[in-house]
Amino acid sequence: MSQSDFSWSILFMRAGYAGRGLVYLVVAGFSLYAIWVGGQAQGTSSALEQLENTGWGMAVLFLIFLGMVAYAIWRLIDAIYDLEAYGSEAKGMIARTGMLITGIIHLAIGISAFSLLFMGGGDSGGGGGSSITGAVATVMGLPAGRWIVGIVGAIVIATGAYYLHKAWKEKYRQHIRANEFTLRWNFMLKAGLGAQGLVIAIIGGLFVYAAWRANANEAGGVGEAFDWLTAQPYGQFLVVFVCVGLLGFALFCFVNAAYRIIPKAEGDDIETLGARLEAKARQAVG
Repeated sequence: MSQSDFSWSILFMRAGYAGRGLVYLVVAGFSLYAIWVGGQAQGTSSALEQLENTGWGMAVLFLIFLGMVAYAIWRLIDAIYDLEAYGSEAKGMIARTGMLITGIIHLAIGISAFSLLFMGGGDSGGGGGSSITGAVATVMGLPAGRWIVGIVGAIVIATGAYYLHKAWKEKYRQHIRANEFTLRWNFMLKAGLGAQGLVIAIIGGLFVYAAWRANANEAGGVGEAFDWLTAQPYGQFLVVFVCVGLLGFALFCFVNAAYRIIPKAEGDDIETLGARLEAKARQAVG
């Protein structure tokens, strides 16, 4: 196929990342507001449920639903056709498998938004934590179920570590177009990706702990990760710090929606943020 054959995939990519940015903007925004008024940080499902009580919430939920479906489609297309040129070696196949997994996770968020929009929320009273707990309890009831949950937790921890490494080494810069905006806000992109990695790693740790204790109630999602952080020394400060970081991750998603480069759809001759910053560093040294 020629490069132009994949130009249609750009729409799914942009819509998907925009929807992902909305999700984290809602989660971080509601969490910071809840802490401000003396409450607790919100998980993804709880934050989406609260949108129902706002005048513009249903419209945002609809946009999130569309965005999450688009993101799942984009990840499927990206993984199958290797649009970002990760390759077919072991490292590339791991990255492409990760795309499918993240697509499925975000599709589940889209289904939650659809449920709130058109079916009254279904089990909204239980929240995201209870659905995760129920799924973990089901798996634990299987032969070697604790091992399965523990392995899943270890994979999630590794995913969080990958995000943290990607943020630290600023590897994301190779996928973003260079311009004045991305140059100016690179520090916030780095902080946002790091905050996302930290939350994912904590979620993975909760799964491993649940497997070790043989207690599904110990597992959870973003809300439970916030609860764990709150229980640590200076916990409220840590949660606020992470929520501000997740606002940065929302920005990271919006920047990807606007400026992400897809080599097989747009060509490989576009200047990346990484290339521009490396050139500036060489000029500074010279």
